[in-house]
Amino acid sequence: MTDEAPMTRPSIPEADRLIGVKRPVLSHGYVVLVDYMGGDAAIVQAARVSYGAGTKSVRDDRGLIRYLLRHRHTTPFEMVELKFLIRLPVYVARQMIRTRTSNVNEYSARYSVVSDEFDRPELVDVRRQSTRNRQGRGDALPLEVSQKFLGDLDRVTKDAYRSYTEALEAGVARETARMILPLAHYTEWYWKIDLHNLFHFLSLRLDPHAQEEIRRYAAEMAAIAHTVAPVACEAFDEFQLGGLALSRREQRAVREMLGGATVEDACRTAGLPTVRENGKPMTTGEGVEFREKLERIRSPD
Repeated sequence: MTDEAPMTRPSIPEADRLIGVKRPVLSHGYVVLVDYMGGDAAIVQAARVSYGAGTKSVRDDRGLIRYLLRHRHTTPFEMVELKFLIRLPVYVARQMIRTRTSNVNEYSARYSVVSDEFDRPELVDVRRQSTRNRQGRGDALPLEVSQKFLGDLDRVTKDAYRSYTEALEAGVARETARMILPLAHYTEWYWKIDLHNLFHFLSLRLDPHAQEEIRRYAAEMAAIAHTVAPVACEAFDEFQLGGLALSRREQRAVREMLGGATVEDACRTAGLPTVRENGKPMTTGEGVEFREKLERIRSPD
């Protein structure tokens, strides 16, 4: 140990240039990289700590990182951390906080007055409730319905903020007055997370089934992570974000198809129903999800 060179804090020039830069999201939001610790080299260093430096070429490092992620050896990825400052609507924040593997410190409306900023979706984003995704949006609504919703949103948020400021002026405590504000108002927080858990967050929030607004925040965070640890993020895109997991039943269905069976017969044999007892096609369930995976394989990137 005495012969080793003194340790210094690794620096990634491309990532350093991102620190403090606001990346706009939605109407009043943004994502900022505040700081980072480590990058691809930190992952390799942690993975090789048990047997010394080993091979050191860029190609070997890339192969090691891809091997680690491919085989779910995730501990070395925890050696990389990113700290963000994120300004986002409360309704997005409540989805984001469900990722409980981050360190978060949020702006306090008990200590400070909330700003007069509310999220307002684009007209095209006001859509009908999806019939397949119970959490999401589906087809377009009649124009007058979408316009009425936006008009109501403008009116409600303005009225709510006016009542909020009037309550403060009348002496109501900030911690009580904030109750009147709707989910569309903005908050902000510092959000620190290691790369392994960021990958978990991104795999959920970049998924097409996730709400569009949180996907936009996730995309900005992913772009920053790509600068901090490009090789690791490339592997994440390849094996996790772009990969497919097959259950035992799905594997059986694939074997049936390789043997010449149709998709319908293969699903039936494997116990992956796609049709209800009344003969109507199913819109949810394991069989439907398996067929969606097949479509992903058939479709070009």
